[in-house]
Amino acid sequence: METSRRVLLKGGLVAAGVTFLPGMTGPPLDLRPTAAAVTPFDNPFSLGVASGDPSPDGFVLWTRLAQLPLDDDGLGGMGQTVREVEWQVATDPVFRRVVRRGRTRTGPAQGHAIHLEPSGLQPDRDHWYRFRLGRHLSPVGHTRTAPRPDSAPAALAVAYASCAQWEHGWFTAYRRMAEDEPDLVLHLGDYLYEYDPGFEPPASGTVRHHQGPETVTLADYRRRHAQYKTDEDLQLLHATAPWVAVFDDHEVSDNWADESPGTTTRRDGFGERRAAALRAYWENMPLRRSAFPQGPDMRANRRFQWGGLATFHMLDTRQYRDRQACGDGMGTCDETWEPDRSILGTSQEAWVDEGLRTSTATWDVLGQQVPFGRLELSPVEIGRLSMDTWDGYPSCRDRVLDSMAQAANPVVLTGDVHDSFATEVWRDHEDPASVAVPEIICTSVSSNGDGEDTPDGSFRYARTNPQVKFWNELRGYVNLTFTPDRLGVDYRNLPYVHEPGAPVFTRASFAVEAGSPLLHETGAHPLAGS
Repeated sequence: METSRRVLLKGGLVAAGVTFLPGMTGPPLDLRPTAAAVTPFDNPFSLGVASGDPSPDGFVLWTRLAQLPLDDDGLGGMGQTVREVEWQVATDPVFRRVVRRGRTRTGPAQGHAIHLEPSGLQPDRDHWYRFRLGRHLSPVGHTRTAPRPDSAPAALAVAYASCAQWEHGWFTAYRRMAEDEPDLVLHLGDYLYEYDPGFEPPASGTVRHHQGPETVTLADYRRRHAQYKTDEDLQLLHATAPWVAVFDDHEVSDNWADESPGTTTRRDGFGERRAAALRAYWENMPLRRSAFPQGPDMRANRRFQWGGLATFHMLDTRQYRDRQACGDGMGTCDETWEPDRSILGTSQEAWVDEGLRTSTATWDVLGQQVPFGRLELSPVEIGRLSMDTWDGYPSCRDRVLDSMAQAANPVVLTGDVHDSFATEVWRDHEDPASVAVPEIICTSVSSNGDGEDTPDGSFRYARTNPQVKFWNELRGYVNLTFTPDRLGVDYRNLPYVHEPGAPVFTRASFAVEAGSPLLHETGAHPLAGS
């Protein structure tokens, strides 16, 4: 029997509402209906399954019960009943070798979500998992434990993405990511959008509609998360590999900063809205119990290792930042240059510095949300900068660059801007010899619609941004391959998102050699006919 993740991609594993595969000899789940069972024609696992935050001896397992995902109360048709759910973890996809199993309870207080943290597992191993409620079985998910900290992995395959707007396009990029079979998936924010239906449609047209108005209450955010989770391509990627996810602004409100609501017109009661949004985010993502929000505060920044090969420092650039300078405009003012301004907050800056200073990994990866390096937004005018990005916090950026100088091979991963960029961060924007770190910026999954395949050398701001080595406006994601000697970067793009099923191609490839911050282009692959 085929045992790779390709079985899952072909739909050959156990799906919700069906029984075991023939020949399964592992400890069976009792499939007889129980008092906790829901009606036979309703699927409580309509939102799929997920795993995340892998460690050498475990990971997080997630599901959320929902018969009617879009019910107005945000409880997915599960009501006020507390239910008991069974779960299994195995080292084979047909559950002959079950290594962990148990029961857990969930109810309306948790939005009927389940977060499990099985531990004591073998490091650097594939695992499969599933849930059962009454007569219903969940889809089977695949995950893996991280290698031991003192191990020396030969390679690590990472796929990462950001910015998926339900109305702007289909989530085909997620399916293509799953087909690439990464070891690990990173999501760098804007997992969903809070907007009213029909808000700012893209040129390629609205392909489907948000359910309900702009999200404000806990029920609103729960329902919006549920709507996104009904997407089959997103469900497939969640079930294919462990995720490590951090939020940006749209999980709460556009351009929010600490206690400031950002650009929304709903400015009253932002503390309650932020608390509701972060609570729903935790409930709907494979996050550890230690990240459970305390009111409007949630510990999102965290660090994890992949043996001695890579350490990932996942940042939070929303909760602790100073408010955007200059009225959050495009251009600097005196406030921009104030030395104490921070996009991370004092405590998180110290956490970053300590992590980079003490790291022994070959690669130190900062996974974060908004562009880190300087990015001029005019073809001729110097100083036209976004105050929502690190350009609005240059003193903080300098301090983090000082911290990066203590690490062997720092790399910055970024989302947010809906375009692909390969860029080098210069300490001095006028000195090409001052390269400090490579920054890889991924495009959106669907936000802004189809995009355009931009010919090489056509970057409209090239004159003011000599540090940018590649730019493209198509949708897609980025694949990264870490080895002890180099980092390989593939920009994976789709020609369209206004219809489902688009093919994917590698638009450009770059490499970073260990010991050097420079980006080297290793391949350019224009879209046919462009």
